[in-house]
Amino acid sequence: MSLTLYIHPLASFCHKVLIALYENEVPFTAMTIDLADPGSASVLLEKWPVGKIPVLHDSARERTVAETSIIVEYLQQHYPGPVAMLPQDADAALDVRLWDRFFDLYVSVPMQKIVLDRIRPEDGRDPIGVAEARRSLDTAYAMIDAQLARRLWAAGDDFTMADCAAAPGLFFASIVHPFAAGQPNLAGYLERLLARPSIRRTLDEARPYFAMFPYRDAMPERFLNDAA
Repeated sequence: MSLTLYIHPLASFCHKVLIALYENEVPFTAMTIDLADPGSASVLLEKWPVGKIPVLHDSARERTVAETSIIVEYLQQHYPGPVAMLPQDADAALDVRLWDRFFDLYVSVPMQKIVLDRIRPEDGRDPIGVAEARRSLDTAYAMIDAQLARRLWAAGDDFTMADCAAAPGLFFASIVHPFAAGQPNLAGYLERLLARPSIRRTLDEARPYFAMFPYRDAMPERFLNDAA
């Protein structure tokens, strides 16, 4: 098995790549990294000194690949399966890349801002930044709800890399900043994502770590018992 993915099972960006791997049943080894443990972190830093996860190492091709979207495209190129993470049509691929970046930058990033602020010391918190993050999520939710009015998945009728990005971002964001009542397309989309076997598997594997999630008290009971 040539692929090793360096991850933490609770990290939303790691979930994005895990979903892509599970969609196409690509064999790999997952190595959990504890960035607070110098010994564990050094394993990652040897491969990618930036120290961000996930990182993919391909021993067969002697390649280390970082950044989630690049990892997913690398898998598509060298380890393809029946589910195309990017369509062959160039314009359609641009749409997928756009919504992939949208979910990363405008859902996952503000969600993480809110989450991380909760674990800061009281005198180090950033209420202004958290308020801005919540406004960003409100804008993103409205745009996603409109986008999904006539689409099954984020970029069209097929599940793609954009949906791999959407699932973990929306899962955690819906806990820390719930959707508005008048956003049925957004809510329905999250339910479709949660029903997807690759996403259920990813959340099943993450569940033992949910106690570490700073908004554990706000998690719906169903997320604690099963992935959907």
